Amino acid sequence: METGTSTVTLEDKQQGAPGEESNSAKDGAKFVPEAKAKDAKPAPERKRTRNLSEDRRFKLFSGSANRLLAEEIARHIGVPVGEAKLQRFADGEVYFQLLENVRGVDVFVVQPTCYPVDQHLLELLIMIDALKRASAARITVVVPYYGYARQDRKDRPRVAISAKLIADLLTTAGANRALFVDLHAAQIQGFFNIPVDHIFASPVLVSYFQKLNLPNLTVVSPDAGGVERARFFAQKIAAPLAIVDKRRTDMNVTEVMHVIGDVKDRTCLIIDDIIDTAGTMVKTVDALYASGATSVHACASHAVLSGPAIDRIAASRLEQLVVTNTVPLREAAQKLDKIKVLSIAGLLGTAIENIHLETSVSTLFS
Repeated sequence: METGTSTVTLEDKQQGAPGEESNSAKDGAKFVPEAKAKDAKPAPERKRTRNLSEDRRFKLFSGSANRLLAEEIARHIGVPVGEAKLQRFADGEVYFQLLENVRGVDVFVVQPTCYPVDQHLLELLIMIDALKRASAARITVVVPYYGYARQDRKDRPRVAISAKLIADLLTTAGANRALFVDLHAAQIQGFFNIPVDHIFASPVLVSYFQKLNLPNLTVVSPDAGGVERARFFAQKIAAPLAIVDKRRTDMNVTEVMHVIGDVKDRTCLIIDDIIDTAGTMVKTVDALYASGATSVHACASHAVLSGPAIDRIAASRLEQLVVTNTVPLREAAQKLDKIKVLSIAGLLGTAIENIHLETSVSTLFS
C-alpha cells in the first residue's frame, strides 16, 4: 500500500565497507541533539496521489443511523457505499449480512450512536463482528456522535462510567481504529486501547460565522466544561470570551446562576457540543439577555434535540441555532426556521482519506 512516506530498509541503515564514506558524511549530515530534535518541525507531507474510487483495498459501509451523511461522505471521496443487508427479525433482533467481499480490505463503517441509541449501538457492534469474520484487514468505526459520552467519570456514588463501557464493547467487537467528532470530553480517547482520531466540527462552524460577520461579538461557553472549546472558537474569530456559571440539580435539569464576563450591548454566540433537551441553552439565552446582550446566537456539533427541545427553542429569544449533520434532525426540527444545518461530510471524508493513506489527520485543523 502506498502511504506517501518513504521507508528506510535495514541495508540503508548499515555502514558502507571499510574505506568508504557513508551517505550521511557525504551529505554533511550532523547528529541533532535531543533538545533541538524536540523543537524540530515535522517535514511537510506529500500530496495524496491515489484515487480511492480505483482502490480495491478501500470500502465504506453505513448503518441505518445516518445513511444520508454516509452517502454524502461517499460522494466526497468518490466511492459508493458498500452493499449490505440490514434487517430486523420480528422480535427486533438485528440481522446484518455483507454483500461484498471485504477480505484484506481497509473498511470504514459510518454509524453515529444517536436516537434510538441502544438500537444503533447494537447495529454497529454486529456490523463490526460481521466485518471481522469476513477477514477485513482493518475496521475503522466512524462515529460522528458518540452516545453515552456524558457518563465519563464517577461524579456520584455508585454510578457507571458508560463511556468506558462502550469503548470496551467497540474494541471487543473487533474495531481496529476509531474516528469521532467532538467528543463530550477529550479524555474519552484514553478509554480506548486502539488508535483514536478525534476531529472537530469547529472549522465548518467558524467559517459560517466568519461570513456572517456579527457586530460586537462575544463568544459564550454555557458551562465551565466547555471553556476550552469556546476559547478556541473565540481565538479563530478574534472575539472576547464569556462564561455562564451553570449548576446542574438533576439529569437534564440545570439552573443558570450568572454570567462571567462583559456581554452588555454585545452580540453573543453560545458554543456547545451537544444540545439534548435544550434546557441549558434556553436558560443561557435568558441569562445573557438579562445581563444586557442585544442578540444571542448559538451553535453546536450534535443536535440531539430530544423531548421538549424543539418547542423550547421555538419559544426562546434565540436568533439562530446552527448545528451540523452528525445526527439526523427530526422532522419538526427541519421545519423550524431558527435551526440551520451545516454538513461535515467533506471534513469526515478528508479525514477518512488521510487515515486510509496513512497521512496526518491533525493537518486538517492547523
